[in-house]
Amino acid sequence: MTSFAPLPYRNTEFTFVDVPVSDPRVRPLLRELGDEYSARYGRDAHAELSRYPDEEFTAPHGGVLLLLLERGEPVAGGAFRRHDDATAELKRIWTHSAHRRRGLARRVVAELERVARARGYRRVYLTTGPRQPEARGLYLAAGYTPLFDTDADPETIGPLPFEKHLGTPQDLPSPPDAPPPPHPRKASRP
Repeated sequence: MTSFAPLPYRNTEFTFVDVPVSDPRVRPLLRELGDEYSARYGRDAHAELSRYPDEEFTAPHGGVLLLLLERGEPVAGGAFRRHDDATAELKRIWTHSAHRRRGLARRVVAELERVARARGYRRVYLTTGPRQPEARGLYLAAGYTPLFDTDADPETIGPLPFEKHLGTPQDLPSPPDAPPPPHPRKASRP
């Protein structure tokens, strides 16, 4: 199993922002995802991006849409929606085409997991397409369990499902700029 050093969630260059789908900074994410899906699968995939109502990616409906900004510009993003009461479903994981191969998608996935855990989800589920080996590699490297035969031809499977069980917030390492956690108090006897 591969281990990862804790990722910085905030620094002077990078900031995560929680935004509605209607935020103009989301347009590059939706455009590039639609173009990428269409190129890989040979059909207009922009309809797939509108499959779920925008409000499913808002806190009142159990979801979120995050953008990772570098010096104020969107360079990556992703979202989750409520799959069930205990499970968040990751959607729309994206890295701007000019900013790939920098580990930004891994930062986005880690932040989505952190937010999901903070909101009480105990499991993350997602699917990725069979023609997206980069996504498959990302999820395997991030500790996701494939719910399919990894030796089979992905084209024979269809969407590739993954899951990851989340620990409680106390189980996680703190980001480097976070204060240390408080020491647990021993229960006193009456």
